[in-house]
Amino acid sequence: MIRSELVAGVAQQYPHLYAKDVEAVVNIILDRIAGALANGDRVELRDFGTFGTKELGAHTGRDPRTGQSVAVAAKRGIQFKLGKNMRMRLNLATIAPEDEAKRLLSS
Repeated sequence: MIRSELVAGVAQQYPHLYAKDVEAVVNIILDRIAGALANGDRVELRDFGTFGTKELGAHTGRDPRTGQSVAVAAKRGIQFKLGKNMRMRLNLATIAPEDEAKRLLSS
């Protein structure tokens, strides 16, 4: 899914909102998440997952075209950890419906 598909989906789900307003809200949310991560903060979206940053140390890489060694500087990267509910939701597709029903009844 790309940003425009997200905006279109939300606008379709809430027809009383203008698409441009939905797009503005989506952009604000994504900008706030990006800003928090740039500041080194952790972003937790309940039932979805947690975003954080991780320090990646300097190392020696390889240029794929020439095969020569290249020094890669230290940098920060994004780390994402799936939330429990999202993990369960993703894995439901791989569980047969009758097995899921048994699991729910035994809980």
